[in-house]
Amino acid sequence: MQKTRLDTARIRAARQVIDPVFLDTPLYRCEALEAVLGCAVSIKLETANPVRSFKGRGTEVVVSMPAGQGGAAVVCASAGNLGQALAWSGRGRGLDVTVVASRFATAAKLERIRALGARLELVDGDHEAARERAAAIARCDGIRLVEDSLDIETCEGAATIGLELVDAAPSFDAVLIALGGGALATGVGHVVKAYAPHAEVICVQPLGAPAMTHSWRRRRVVTTDSADTIADGVASRYPIPAVLDDLLLVADDAVLVRESSIVAGMRILLDHAGLVVEPSAALGVAAVLEDRDRFAGRHVVTIVCGGNVDPDAYRRWVTAPLVHPSGEAHESGESRESESRES
Repeated sequence: MQKTRLDTARIRAARQVIDPVFLDTPLYRCEALEAVLGCAVSIKLETANPVRSFKGRGTEVVVSMPAGQGGAAVVCASAGNLGQALAWSGRGRGLDVTVVASRFATAAKLERIRALGARLELVDGDHEAARERAAAIARCDGIRLVEDSLDIETCEGAATIGLELVDAAPSFDAVLIALGGGALATGVGHVVKAYAPHAEVICVQPLGAPAMTHSWRRRRVVTTDSADTIADGVASRYPIPAVLDDLLLVADDAVLVRESSIVAGMRILLDHAGLVVEPSAALGVAAVLEDRDRFAGRHVVTIVCGGNVDPDAYRRWVTAPLVHPSGEAHESGESRESESRES
């Protein structure tokens, strides 16, 4: 029987090295969402921590490992959330942290990386260009390269969310997980399949950044030439083979959602749950909006994985007209910016 790279005993041990500020985040039924979405909804709120995303769980495990190559220095590529988390975890342990990011990344995320004391290097191009530059720095300087999703610590740190889910909400029918590089999906999926095998593990990705979903469906790595989505946290173009192998073992489905549904999900989470979230965190709600019949009458958990969003962009998204998932414009409709990203 095939096994993932993850180990349940290590995941439980990870809880002992992760700063408690990242653990036991709120998990609650949100009745106000149920009337809107047509199903019972529980929220796992991963914005309630110092870096406002789940990434701190993984970076805490990373920096707890004995120092190897590079000693007291690490480098990573990040769309913003991993960089913040590594900067936060590294600062508390005296590590020299370098973060490489696209100069087009969300400004609020870049500012927070700097504020946390990391050295920030910006590159032209997208996240894949940042990954290449981070790898070059690691080789040149002889320091550790932290690779999200490939480094098992990032997956097993994220998997502690799964432990909290199965301990506190064993009756859920499905968990909706944002899918980018795969650390969150493989980590939570591994635990859910071990302890709540009746529950569906459903990964959600934007239509504009579908590489991992296409890879899961075809059971082989599929890359894309570009990624075009407001959900920058999941805009990966080059799936990692080892991560895909894990995902194939734990995911029951992988679905793609439109930009208009992501924006609608953000608006719904603001209006009915009082939550300010980044686009990646609204993917679960977007999946329900696009397939209401599938989830009708069921109990779903959506992991709200991050809340680092540019304030100006957020205001545009949540005040623009929305478009019904069928594509028909209603009294609230999406902006031209969102429409252009779907094409």
